[in-house]
Amino acid sequence: MSNCKGGCGGCCGNCGGCGSTLVLTAEEISMLQLLGQIPFLPVARSAASVEPVYLEDGELSWEQSSQALQRLEKRGLVSISFDQPLKGGYGPQYDAYPIKGSVGLTILGQQALDLLEIQGIE
Repeated sequence: MSNCKGGCGGCCGNCGGCGSTLVLTAEEISMLQLLGQIPFLPVARSAASVEPVYLEDGELSWEQSSQALQRLEKRGLVSISFDQPLKGGYGPQYDAYPIKGSVGLTILGQQALDLLEIQGIE
């Protein structure tokens, strides 16, 4: 699966290797699989930062989750929106963050997740 737009005359820097390969880290795969189970996840950020903070995962630190989400967003696999907070609210772990939003799969992200489930992880 390629995320390069307009064909790959040279590497665009987004797809992890141009052509038909998408290289994902274990953290990125974990976040995609979680979003496959739960359509929208809570994220927050401080007023002074653009880094998304996801505090729900016990396996990944918030730094690992944040980096994975940013890489997935850069590749067009997830959409992080701070103007669309979750309707169900946020747990107390998010109280320190004034800006709250949500993250969800894009169509490309769903396609990548489908390929992971069909073809397996290499």
